[in-house]
Amino acid sequence: MTTQNPKSAAEIEAQRERKDEYFGEDPHSPLPPDVRERFDGLDYYEVDPDYRFVVELETDDEPEPVVVGTSTDGEQEYLAWGEFTVEIAGEAVSITAYKSDPQEERLWVPFRDDTSGQETYGAGRYLDLEPEHHRTDDGRWILDFNEAYNPTCAYSDRYECPLPPTENWLDVPVEAGERSFEK
Repeated sequence: MTTQNPKSAAEIEAQRERKDEYFGEDPHSPLPPDVRERFDGLDYYEVDPDYRFVVELETDDEPEPVVVGTSTDGEQEYLAWGEFTVEIAGEAVSITAYKSDPQEERLWVPFRDDTSGQETYGAGRYLDLEPEHHRTDDGRWILDFNEAYNPTCAYSDRYECPLPPTENWLDVPVEAGERSFEK
């Protein structure tokens, strides 16, 4: 199943409500129990259609392996699968999409931007692009920064999270998606 339209603001808001419910009530939440008890929801930017893009993925014939550092000083290997080019804050921005397995169709887009460490999580945020929800009938991808989220290590030190490679450190503010989490 493919889609032609990005998620509506109402769909993104509903997705956020489900996440808040999971974080606050589910015993498998990444929040420690003492934090979960007083949790009243995550903080998000307002949904902004200017941060939604329907774009081509410029793929490489032979994706390069990339070693990515993690929040616990470890390393993980990914394949740099291709690059999206979008315009944010009046600037052309290239951002790399990765795969951990060449057989999977899902893309992972980690990034840091000019809001990182101030309004958003300092280590960066992620986008997950699932073909059934983020791929159009004509093969383009829906890159919607309104869906940007914090990795689990933003909520607890018990998690190891891959960090965005430096090629995805954007020199523009991405004022969309999830903001910093205050414990």
